[in-house]
Amino acid sequence: MPALAHYLTSASLPADGLLVGRAWNPAVDGPCVVKRDGGNLIDITSSFPTMRDLCEAADPAAAARAATGPSLGTVDAIMANTPPETRDGSKPWLLAPVDLQALKAAGVTFATSMLERVIEERARGNPAAAAEIRATIGTLIGDDLSKLRAGSPEAMQLKTVLMEKGAWSQYLEVGIGPDAEIFTKSQIMASVGSGMEAGLNPVSSWSNPEPEVVVVVASTGRIVGATLGNDVNLRDVEGRSALLLGKAKDNNASCAVGPMIRLFDGSFSLDDVRRMQLSLKVEGEDGYVLNGGSNMSRISRDPADLVGQMIGPHHQYPDGAILFLGTLFAPIEDRDAPGKGFTHKTGDVVTVSSPQLGTLANRMTATDKAPPWTYGASHLFRNLAKRGLL
Repeated sequence: MPALAHYLTSASLPADGLLVGRAWNPAVDGPCVVKRDGGNLIDITSSFPTMRDLCEAADPAAAARAATGPSLGTVDAIMANTPPETRDGSKPWLLAPVDLQALKAAGVTFATSMLERVIEERARGNPAAAAEIRATIGTLIGDDLSKLRAGSPEAMQLKTVLMEKGAWSQYLEVGIGPDAEIFTKSQIMASVGSGMEAGLNPVSSWSNPEPEVVVVVASTGRIVGATLGNDVNLRDVEGRSALLLGKAKDNNASCAVGPMIRLFDGSFSLDDVRRMQLSLKVEGEDGYVLNGGSNMSRISRDPADLVGQMIGPHHQYPDGAILFLGTLFAPIEDRDAPGKGFTHKTGDVVTVSSPQLGTLANRMTATDKAPPWTYGASHLFRNLAKRGLL
């Protein structure tokens, strides 16, 4: 299995596009807001002390492009210095690209995979029963479930039919009903970036990665850019009760985001996000390899609708937010014993990739073995004040 540093080079970033992020600079004992300029990462903290400040600009892409500052080093050198096991603490390394933004996520946003899971569950292993339910759905919306749009009249008609058949569930309510599932993935400043260890709570014996596009949203509700995320999930914990969603989702180092934010400009927009194809790869220390992906064109709720349900007149985020858009991917193949399905093992390297956003790479470890979260907003503000940036 390749070392984590194998995925942390300039080649793991998109070839073009305006990229911004954050890096730790030991010289100031704190984080810096950076932009990619050729093969270097330029410190623009003097113009934008936080990533929140940059994303709140009237035109973040133009503002970042105009900002100047010193180079922290080459992209390759800083990324190569990011994995904790090989890091030189006297040199800069990459951080998660967000700071003060709220970390939010949307669930059950792909009707295709969710409907198939409910069909299989309600059919209780009986192929004939599954075929009957699937045929009923087909008469309503055709053979392509990806055409179903959450909250539409067709979705409401399907809801009625499934309820009559006893096949309705709380997951389908948010999967095809009018209201999206929006939850808090983690706390501000708690996300981990590419090259970091990602956490799995050891109470779980059935966990999996969730490769997702993550949109970056200003306090006005305007989507200003995108990055990649791994919404690490404990399926057995959430499966016991939906009320355990927080325990299944919000754990130390369980929110992976990166490698950098690509800001919207003339070369990249929300339409690119709507068409994006994600690739996932899991490589275990035992030689196990899992490949998968998620196609954003099959999402059942438009990203703009999800953002509109997250932020607006009824719910504000003064420092903006990021929003995981959900995944089509749910691994079901057996990893070990037949019938046991897929679950993570300590040491798994997970990569989430797209040509437009690059590659997010993390090694999985137990949440109590990952570095604890100790650097919060108060530490950031004290450091910025000490540097004369506030």
